[in-house]
Amino acid sequence: MPGTHRSSGAPGDRPRRRGGSGGATLEAVTRLLIVHHTPSPALHALLEKVRSGATDPAVGELDVRVVAALHATAVDVLEADGYVLGTPANLGSMAGALKHFFDTVYYPCLEDTVGRPWALYVHGNDDTAGAVRDIERIVTGLRWTKAQPVLEVTGAPSRADLDAAWELGAATAATVAERVG
Repeated sequence: MPGTHRSSGAPGDRPRRRGGSGGATLEAVTRLLIVHHTPSPALHALLEKVRSGATDPAVGELDVRVVAALHATAVDVLEADGYVLGTPANLGSMAGALKHFFDTVYYPCLEDTVGRPWALYVHGNDDTAGAVRDIERIVTGLRWTKAQPVLEVTGAPSRADLDAAWELGAATAATVAERVG
């Protein structure tokens, strides 16, 4: 990617070019990656609240990237300092799109992302337990650190669910900023 330099240093040590051509400087940028599979209006509403919370100015300077699970790569994961994952619960498990994401990034990121904070929101029509269990098993293997309790929503998201999604985004972003800063 032109103008972007990567290093294998500590989280937050990945310099990124800031400024226009000629006067650009390199500085560390703290990044939160939101990886989601959003096929329904309910998940879209939750995603937008998570994004809104994560980008709230009170959280501080943080680069928030939102990437669909089928498009997220190992490079996205390696360049991020923390993660929010979002998925529907389908047939008792996470969506295939999020499983594909984990299949793609697991081994390339296994050693270099240990200890990074993560959070999760899951929406289901009547049950989310299987999806949560499967995702927690995978992130345990990655040795990521849970930043917030899992947000599990069944049925149409209520105002309280949407507020909890905003808080999940804001609190996870603050955790990532604090950990790196």
